[in-house]
Amino acid sequence: MYRGATVGVVIPAYNEEGFVGDVIREMPASVDRLYVIDDQSTDDTWNEILEAARADAKTRSVPTTTGDTLVADGGASALATRAAVHDPIGRVVPIQHRENRGAGGAIKTGYLAALEDGVDATVTVDADGQMDLSQMPRLLDPIVEGEADYAKGNRLLSTEYRAAMPRFRFVGNSILTFLTKIASGYWKTMDPQNGYTAISHDALAAIDLEELYEYYGYCNDLLVKLNVQGMRVADVAMPAVYGDEESSIIYSDYIPKVSSMLLRNFLWRLKTKYLVLDFHPLALFYFIGAGTAAAGVAGAGLTLLSTLLGAGVSVGQTSVLATLAGITLLLFAMVFDMAESEHLERQIQ
Repeated sequence: MYRGATVGVVIPAYNEEGFVGDVIREMPASVDRLYVIDDQSTDDTWNEILEAARADAKTRSVPTTTGDTLVADGGASALATRAAVHDPIGRVVPIQHRENRGAGGAIKTGYLAALEDGVDATVTVDADGQMDLSQMPRLLDPIVEGEADYAKGNRLLSTEYRAAMPRFRFVGNSILTFLTKIASGYWKTMDPQNGYTAISHDALAAIDLEELYEYYGYCNDLLVKLNVQGMRVADVAMPAVYGDEESSIIYSDYIPKVSSMLLRNFLWRLKTKYLVLDFHPLALFYFIGAGTAAAGVAGAGLTLLSTLLGAGVSVGQTSVLATLAGITLLLFAMVFDMAESEHLERQIQ
């Protein structure tokens, strides 16, 4: 336990042979449960999980099982239909996906297991050893102190931490940070791709876990769902550790998938939070502003095209006014949006 709260750690693993065992063995003693999900790895990841779990249990003088027996699922639960949950080996719960689901899918599986166990705070840690486990208390403190429902690492808050990030990652992260601010409504929160997080049991129970996005943008998707539920988020300055592990992200797939997901989530958030659960004119400002600006840009394009073709059609002045009006409405909407979620955010240096 950590300061009177039970702690679970979700570790998604896909082809992490040579890394995941060290992460398990180095896990702090305050962690009560490790949900290690093998996402249909093609290497020896599963055997390494079992071996490291037995070593961890031996070190802690905890009775072990083989890890080969399935836990009774009590019916076709969401967890049982997607994964085989094996008997705990000490504090480690080995889980095997029935099919490859990606990073977000493995996180969802771990969250479902932690929610079923009633863990007070659930941390997510990558299996590649690129997260400093000694920093975990900084994520847990806002949760156990009741100051936040979700805490996440932020490599962009500190100049020193930003300097350690490769330039390509920094540029991509900055773009996704801006897009996620718009989509989620958490305008102060940065570094949304950081997978080092902690979430309370109440927050997990409040969101629709079964609808959590299962690709790499799961962390962005989660922020949107948390905002709609009025959950408090703590952005914690955190260094990153870059080791020998190579990213498996295919950016030609990643960029369009995550961008379209963020757009859908943005529209869903506006509809759900500001039109269905409550009403706020900022949703109308967003919709009308975007439509007006788009009409203005289209009119400008028509004017340019007619000029090039010599057709003599001109709506230039009207287009400029429509574009300016649309942009003004969008800015008003963003200001209102920031104000609505300002009390839900805090940054911890």
